[in-house]
Amino acid sequence: MINYNHKENPEFLNSFLQYSTVILNKSKNSVKEYNYDLSNFLKFMSNYSGYTSEEDIKNVDIHSLDIDFLKKIDLNDIHAYLYYLKDTYNSKPATLARKASTIRIFFNYMTSKEKLLEINPAQNLENPKLDKRQPKYLTLEESKKLLAITADDSRNSQRDFAIITLFLNCGMRLSELVSINIKDIQFDECKMTVIGKGNKERTIYLNKACMKAIKNYLLIRPKTGIKSKDEDALFLSERLERISKRTVQYIVEKELKKAGLDTTKFSTHKLRHTAATLMYQYGNVDIRALQELLGHESIATTEIYTHVANAQVRDAVERNPLSEE
Repeated sequence: MINYNHKENPEFLNSFLQYSTVILNKSKNSVKEYNYDLSNFLKFMSNYSGYTSEEDIKNVDIHSLDIDFLKKIDLNDIHAYLYYLKDTYNSKPATLARKASTIRIFFNYMTSKEKLLEINPAQNLENPKLDKRQPKYLTLEESKKLLAITADDSRNSQRDFAIITLFLNCGMRLSELVSINIKDIQFDECKMTVIGKGNKERTIYLNKACMKAIKNYLLIRPKTGIKSKDEDALFLSERLERISKRTVQYIVEKELKKAGLDTTKFSTHKLRHTAATLMYQYGNVDIRALQELLGHESIATTEIYTHVANAQVRDAVERNPLSEE
């Protein structure tokens, strides 16, 4: 099922999106993002180059654009688009970097795969410099407090406790958690498979806490009345269908508040950071093993957790009573 309106796109853009789906095996969400980023880029370029008189970029019609239009785009034009995003929407460096990456992939396809362009205007396109931010995460004490608060006798507490336990122990993504099927879990081997970014499958090992939480939840999980398409879903909503991302976010926010933790600082994704940080700090985990566990494509993404540890070492040195001597 196509996850975008292909009738609004020029033929060459649909060709790229099909290539991304079939050959690159990108997920539906990734292809949808590609479509949004590139159609927006083409609408801007159509306006910027005077190809259309429509002032509102969102309303620009791009379906009739052809290869000759692409041939006129150069690196300065791409820079102008990124500046437009920064100036108009105050886009953050990370957002601009993702847009730039999409544009590079697209033009690489047009030049090296389709060979419809002789010159790649994005060949020397650099990523905006990113701010080096330390990931926010719960301390060990805060994590224990959150688990203790969640394990009460309130409605859905078994389910919610299992969700929080998996986040804090496995470092999985929100999309991965809601997608878990019971058949994905190998109970005898204490592990399960999840589909991460880019449709990549990976194994997540389950410790005693995770296995206990899952088994306790399965004892009270509804057995009948479940929507047929979601019968194998591990986590169910009160409507007896696969739990949604928004519901999980609500659960996490609710439990954080109950634990007296700042919900402006912490979120579902921060629980993933917490799991990774605690494993690195207390588990003597090799950075490469952590990369595989988290499903990071680049080791550079995983290295933010080594920075956390280094920051703590620096803080410990600064707190030495002899530091002022």
